[in-house]
Amino acid sequence: MIKVNVPAGVDQVRLDQFLSTLEEPEISRSYASKLIKDDRIQLNGKSCKASSRVKEGDELLIDMPEPVSLDVVAEDIPLDIVYEDEDFLIVNKPKGMVVHPAAGHYQGTLVNAVMNHCGEELSTINGVMRPGIVHRIDKNTTGLLVVCKNDKAHKSLAEQLKEHSITRKYVAIVCGNIKEDSGTVDAPLGRSKKDRKKQAIDMVDGRDAVTHFRVLERFSDYTLVECILETGRTHQIRVHMASIGHPVLGDDVYGPKKCPFTLEGQCLHAKVLGFIHPSTGEYVEFDSEYPEYLKRLMDRLRK
Repeated sequence: MIKVNVPAGVDQVRLDQFLSTLEEPEISRSYASKLIKDDRIQLNGKSCKASSRVKEGDELLIDMPEPVSLDVVAEDIPLDIVYEDEDFLIVNKPKGMVVHPAAGHYQGTLVNAVMNHCGEELSTINGVMRPGIVHRIDKNTTGLLVVCKNDKAHKSLAEQLKEHSITRKYVAIVCGNIKEDSGTVDAPLGRSKKDRKKQAIDMVDGRDAVTHFRVLERFSDYTLVECILETGRTHQIRVHMASIGHPVLGDDVYGPKKCPFTLEGQCLHAKVLGFIHPSTGEYVEFDSEYPEYLKRLMDRLRK
């Protein structure tokens, strides 16, 4: 049974709509309606309807059924594997690929590809919809992800993530010319109270979020920066850079709707990933080259 407390700022929102905005558990609106119909959700200890209204302070109890694997199948999709051993593999995710299946999107994901490559050798902690997946990056963010092959490795990496001890360095092209050579954005993040599909800086109810950045190269109207995550909140770099007036180029959610370049989403790449190896206890670190789209864009900006 999963307990969810309705956060501040929510007032008279339909139950099925509110459930579809949750990060954990991740539930589509249609699936939320099915759970309610099957009497698997209680609102303040009572049965409810999809049209029931929730407000700040309400308590939800969600009885999530055990996941089934029938809808998630292995697919022969090429993987750019940077490293692999008995505990995990490091994958360089391309732009446009979703990390794990979700309602209405069961094919073409990184999980489908990894299932084909690893077979039964994947951790089970996050269930059949996310086998081996410890952390995520956005669909249009490229770069390094670790996928765990066993529960021991998964628990070790999950604990390191929780303790913020994993090294995660991103590169991004942001709008505008940053005057400082380096800086830190320390601003808590939470779901936007205006748009529940977005994240926003929330000084009252947000979770701690810290991003360190340094300038790598300046162009006339744009800046190439390295961003180091101290925490790993949803859309953290995108929200933090936008908050200081330098949104990530191509980010039509937190930046300008129109972009002068033909891009597929934001110019953001997870370049470096480092952590303590779950079996050897030694620190390991992996690096990746800039993706081709980023190289071409940088060449164009230099001209």
